[in-house]
Amino acid sequence: MCKTGDRGIISSTGPHFGEEPPLVGTNGSGTIFFAHCNLKCIYCLNYYLAHLGEGREVSDAELSRIMLRLQARGCHNINLVSPGYDSLAAIGLLDGVVDIYLPDMKYGDAAPAEEFSQAPDYPQANFALVKEMHRQVGDLVLDEDGVALRGLIVRHLVLPNGLAGTKRIMEFIAQEISKDTYVNIMDQYQPYYRAIG
Repeated sequence: MCKTGDRGIISSTGPHFGEEPPLVGTNGSGTIFFAHCNLKCIYCLNYYLAHLGEGREVSDAELSRIMLRLQARGCHNINLVSPGYDSLAAIGLLDGVVDIYLPDMKYGDAAPAEEFSQAPDYPQANFALVKEMHRQVGDLVLDEDGVALRGLIVRHLVLPNGLAGTKRIMEFIAQEISKDTYVNIMDQYQPYYRAIG
């Protein structure tokens, strides 16, 4: 569904100052925005990127050079921004490689996940993924300047009429992950579906 092949397609790269404060610090988060997505959210804020796949294909060598350039610019981290959700197998391969996970938790129930993102298995898959991510990196650890060193940060976008299942997601985090989990409650929902501009 996501249409990504053997090579990544990158939309943009650079220091980003709009991410969560523990990622931004003073020098920004070194973001690499990948195109395509395995979700088809009808409220997608990045339709041109996630649905249309706008960007350019890069080789593994070029991707590594981009990462090194971001590091040389003083970015606090290399932030691989992928808008979809992954398999447990893929996350398992990253054990010991990734220091900080920043997953979305979009839905607590299957019905809205299917209706609005064409992904009825999203809650079940997402809950298992976040649990595995936390197993790998634990709770968020900050340095003396408040910059993230390691751990889990969860993003949750609030949707109209309780469609995101916020209560169920927060209960899952508190009961199955950790009551010390850093959660960013996001409120920028906009009905932009297919709005390109």
